[in-house]
Amino acid sequence: MRAHALQHVPFEGLGSIEPWLLAKGYTLTYTQFFASADLPDPQTIDLLVIMGGPMSVHDEDAFPWLALEKQFVRETIAAGKAVLGVCLGAQMIASAMGANVWPNPVKEIGWFPIQAVATPTNDEVFNFPPAQVVFHWHGETFDLPSGALRLARSEGCANQAFQLGRRIIGLQFHLETTPQSANEIVVNCRDELVPARYVQTAEEILAVSPSRYAAINALMDQILAFL
Repeated sequence: MRAHALQHVPFEGLGSIEPWLLAKGYTLTYTQFFASADLPDPQTIDLLVIMGGPMSVHDEDAFPWLALEKQFVRETIAAGKAVLGVCLGAQMIASAMGANVWPNPVKEIGWFPIQAVATPTNDEVFNFPPAQVVFHWHGETFDLPSGALRLARSEGCANQAFQLGRRIIGLQFHLETTPQSANEIVVNCRDELVPARYVQTAEEILAVSPSRYAAINALMDQILAFL
């Protein structure tokens, strides 16, 4: 099987997703938009993973490849492939499928809980735990694409996760985060750490225990297995 990842900036990579894919026997390829906008034929991939980034889906003047990316996401979904979007990636799925992406009333940066809002009645819907502390770094949010099911919320953001069809999931938060990737985003985006209700300090973000990373990575493993 082949997984293809869309990476927007060097410091937001796959984190815990990469070792899971390789352990399951996937061949992993990348489009790294900061270097090249070359995209594969959607028919040649089995799973598309869309990562985060500090830009908005609306920043097409500054990043012309965003329009190409949205079209590629639409084509991949139309081809019936599995798609996972993380943060900007979830916003990209929403935008590509005609939903609005807009500034959230508050930024969420740091470790804050999400709550499940959907009670699956069959194994076609991913089952989030009732509550889970996860890693956030976002200032925008999205409306749900037509036909999507909302899976999770938080105090600061109503739409934290959604599922579209059987094999498409968007996550506003980062379950792939490792100690290394957390440090990289803090180093590269430290200017966003302006004191606010849902914005932690760099020290708070980086001081969490290894067990917290293990918990979110395990939940990401479950999502990948579900897809």
